[in-house]
Amino acid sequence: MSLEMRITELETRLAFQDDTLQQLSDEVLAQNRLIERLQRQVEALATRQRELAGQVGQLGGGEDEPPPPHY
Repeated sequence: MSLEMRITELETRLAFQDDTLQQLSDEVLAQNRLIERLQRQVEALATRQRELAGQVGQLGGGEDEPPPPHY
């Protein structure tokens, strides 16, 4: 294999590697955005759950309900 062919082959591989790295970087960015969005949703759900638990506690007069009977 001549030196020119080897250099061409290396340049081709480098171009494919650069493209692959860019695709991976784009995917990581998209995943990071998704994770951040899901974290915000979980925080909102946790806040809503605490609010609802507080409302249920107020409606029940603050008394704890006895546990259900076991079989």
